Amino acid sequence: MSRVILFNKPFGVLSQFTDARSPSARPTLSAFIDVPGVYPAGRLDRDSEGLLVLTDDGKLQARIADPKHKQAKTYLVQIEGAPSDRDLQPLRDGVTLKDGPTRPALLRLIDPPALWARDPPVRFRKSVPDSWVEITLHEGRNRQVRRMTAHIGFPTLRLVRWQIGAWSVADIPPGTWAAV
Repeated sequence: MSRVILFNKPFGVLSQFTDARSPSARPTLSAFIDVPGVYPAGRLDRDSEGLLVLTDDGKLQARIADPKHKQAKTYLVQIEGAPSDRDLQPLRDGVTLKDGPTRPALLRLIDPPALWARDPPVRFRKSVPDSWVEITLHEGRNRQVRRMTAHIGFPTLRLVRWQIGAWSVADIPPGTWAAV
């Protein structure tokens, strides 16, 4: 029976167990998870938060991480500015980034979600509004959501991976994990 762990990765934590570049300066998964033999299925940038799946099952790890399996990943994204539906349409159609075209994204404007406080908090500017969007991708390139929102002129301020397939971080506080 394979082990599966759902971890709510806090902002600033690396999605790996060791940091070869700076062993004591940056927090890693080892500060939060003391379960032998599990490894992250994919990555989540240090400046992103939310769901990270860890498992000891190599096939499951590949199904989650490899874009050819088209595993749905849903993100709650705070962006700078107030886009219209028309502004967001290019992401629904797919945009061309430096590493090629993206697959179409499922995307909708949402009310600000009831999330945990981030440390450090997202910068607030009175003169620049912000908005929240829910984005579901079926691929997973490096910093893809951030590059996509910047491409259409609405930079990402906060990015929380909320769901991978049927797994969600909804009931898991930041810095904690649950076995499924």
